[in-house]
Amino acid sequence: MGGSDYDDEWVLPSADITLVLVGKLGYGKSATGNSILGREAFVSEYSHASVTNTCQMGSTTLKDGRTINVIDTPGLFDMTITSEEAGKEIVKCMNMAKDGIHAVLMVFSATSRFSREDSSTIETIKVFFGEKIIDHMILVFTYGDLVGESKLKSMLSNAPEYLQKMVELCKNRVVLFDNMTKDPRVQAKQLEKLLDVVDSVCANNGGKPFSDQMFTRIKEVHDREKEVVHAMGYSEEQISELKKEIHRTRDEQLANITIMVEEKLNLTVEKLQLQLMEEQNARLEAEKIAFAAMRKSEEEIRKLKESLKKAQEENEEFRRMAQSKKCPIL
Repeated sequence: MGGSDYDDEWVLPSADITLVLVGKLGYGKSATGNSILGREAFVSEYSHASVTNTCQMGSTTLKDGRTINVIDTPGLFDMTITSEEAGKEIVKCMNMAKDGIHAVLMVFSATSRFSREDSSTIETIKVFFGEKIIDHMILVFTYGDLVGESKLKSMLSNAPEYLQKMVELCKNRVVLFDNMTKDPRVQAKQLEKLLDVVDSVCANNGGKPFSDQMFTRIKEVHDREKEVVHAMGYSEEQISELKKEIHRTRDEQLANITIMVEEKLNLTVEKLQLQLMEEQNARLEAEKIAFAAMRKSEEEIRKLKESLKKAQEENEEFRRMAQSKKCPIL
């Protein structure tokens, strides 16, 4: 529908598996999506400017007959876009994954140092969607052509504490992807491994995708559209008018949900900033105590040195006095 911020192709086929790719610019989200789908569904190239500037979805049918939907996102939670832009894209992502998300693929580069910013991205997602989202999260490391499995394992064992904690929270759900390989055996093997982890996530969650209040409201919008599409006893003209009204109402509702998402994003950022401030204050207090203890220790050492020096001087004085009082040998 013209002028809408949301796609008219909003009634999507029911997906057996829905995956969402999340990660920073340059980490290889789009390339990973293409590897999963087995075709160039998303634009992927080395660039200093983001190639993916809006949520996109590609689908394919697996050998076992299941449909897999992959949603590529433009760095929703890395704080490089405004809350307004992020809000619209998050709603668009949820609109595409209206039945819920089976797995969130957190994409990192195996050749880049895991930073505090990466950690804060995960923390933002966790605070925004709630702790339950961690149960659906898989860590995907790209550039497997440069870093092998053994090297990645070594890197993770020596990684910063916050990355090791993240791996632990995700119950060691870590997959290495080589998006440069043209070897069909390597492509098939890494996809099989990823799908095994996805199936494990689904099984651990009782086969239910992640969903929350926002997903529920979006699904209600889609369900009303289905009712109109399958309406019986109405003329084509009446159904057409009903669809127009549904589309208008749909846009209004999604706009309201977007506002709600933006507000939640702002609250999330405020909460994280407060949490960061508390952590910084706690660290400063700990450093202050450590410094005071060090100064106290230094003072004690200084006093001990002075006492030792004084004792040595007294001993030297005593020795001199003792020598001066000795009887001369005749």
